[in-house]
Amino acid sequence: MSDSTRTYLDFERPIAELDAKIEELESVLSRNGEDAPDAADEIAKLRQKSSDQLKSMYSKLDAWRKTMVARHPERPHLRDYISSLVTDFEELAGDRRFGEDHAIVGGLGRLNGRPVVIMGHEKGHDTQTRLKHNFGMARPEGYRKAIRLMDLAERFDLPVVTLVDTAGAYPGIGAEERGQAEAIARSTERCLTLGTPMVSVVTGEGGSGGAVALASSNTVMMLEHSIYSVISPEGCASILWRDGARARDAALAMKVSAQDLIELKIIDTIIEEPLGGAHRDRADTIRRVGDAVETALASLDGLSPAELRQRRRDRFLTIGRSLLET
Repeated sequence: MSDSTRTYLDFERPIAELDAKIEELESVLSRNGEDAPDAADEIAKLRQKSSDQLKSMYSKLDAWRKTMVARHPERPHLRDYISSLVTDFEELAGDRRFGEDHAIVGGLGRLNGRPVVIMGHEKGHDTQTRLKHNFGMARPEGYRKAIRLMDLAERFDLPVVTLVDTAGAYPGIGAEERGQAEAIARSTERCLTLGTPMVSVVTGEGGSGGAVALASSNTVMMLEHSIYSVISPEGCASILWRDGARARDAALAMKVSAQDLIELKIIDTIIEEPLGGAHRDRADTIRRVGDAVETALASLDGLSPAELRQRRRDRFLTIGRSLLET
């Protein structure tokens, strides 16, 4: 059966029209059964046409359309990954200085039997939870909680897994008063000095320092249609052209896609998404991310704290050097 509750992006309108026809024919078939012999054949043809169009459309997405896909409300979020991949999860709260920040969720658990500290940005899935999690935009206490979790990981020799999905750190007055920039810098520094393996996956948006603070890892991966950038396309357009409507131009110029960033050696691996994006098959997407994380952690097994720190340091210091040499 077609999913009538699915959210379609603007550029997916042709697919939406086909799926609407499929749904209508399925309704006719369910009502009339044997009296509609041609309906099943027509549904099969329309399904194939929809699949072909979807494959063609998603094989040539530009950076702006990838931005739209990365922000799709039905993409799996942090709690979806944790509930599917992590057993014995014990969430830890608070930064022990100011309070709890729900935009960053983290704790201890087992990933495929391996004890880990896992944390990341949670955007929420409906109005109530989005407000609770502040749309994944963390305040200083969220990043200080992340530092606390990394300290804990190092104390007990546990690898750290982070899932990044944020438009950026929260820019409100209260956050600035409590030292937002300092908290982001300290969290980034703690990632770089961590003496245990650290793997990060950008699962949706990787926005600005709010993302880097959790993604300065030994291995940085991105889902195929996620984005990672120093600023949002809208923010860039507002600064450069004083016109947020030129966000598409900014996205194309900024090279925010996984395909651009792997060429620049800013990320290490692209995790392929199911046909039509992660939101069309959440379970398969989560499985693929889990497999990629497990492979990345296995590649870091046996390295000493000094080797892990040096590899992480070398990884980030070499970004951009090949461009300067050319």
